[in-house]
Amino acid sequence: MKRVFLLLVCVLSFQLFSFAQDTQYPSGLAVGDKAPQIEVKDNAGNKFDLKKQLKKGDVIIIFYRGQWCPYCNKELSYLQDSLSLITARGATVIAISPETDINVAKTVEKSKASFPIISDKALSIMKAYKVNFTVDEKTITKYKTYGIDFDIANGDNGANLPVPATYIVGQDGKIKYAYFNTDYRKRNSVQDLLDNL
Repeated sequence: MKRVFLLLVCVLSFQLFSFAQDTQYPSGLAVGDKAPQIEVKDNAGNKFDLKKQLKKGDVIIIFYRGQWCPYCNKELSYLQDSLSLITARGATVIAISPETDINVAKTVEKSKASFPIISDKALSIMKAYKVNFTVDEKTITKYKTYGIDFDIANGDNGANLPVPATYIVGQDGKIKYAYFNTDYRKRNSVQDLLDNL
């Protein structure tokens, strides 16, 4: 009985995250582009200023969809597990999501992330980094059948998500590494980041 239940959970999880979206995706930033400034408060209430942080070393910026996304939680957990390797190279990690502060707290709980996480309340950062898209109605309806309501997850940001993307901003303020893939199941590895620091 337990095996049947686990198999059912696996099948439902696959169905939830494997259907295609009828969506127009943004282009993302490219290597060599100037990184837009970020100056906001993070999940701990601390001010994060990209320009000031770059004086200390490279900054890795991760855009993730939300605490409801197992791929995002896995990615953030891997980053946390390897954080000492990243910081040993003088780099900083920040993660950005459209989700509410309450859901950011759930992300921290699930991923054990100790690096700053930013709730992009007005989608201004996501738009500046060209990762923002509006989820189509078919996908909104489908996600609701699995208990994911973007209005609850994202508050005023509603059905807006980022394409999961990773940028490394060099100390010169330019993008030196970009990973941008509309297939949210695929993410760059920590080794890719280390190789580009």
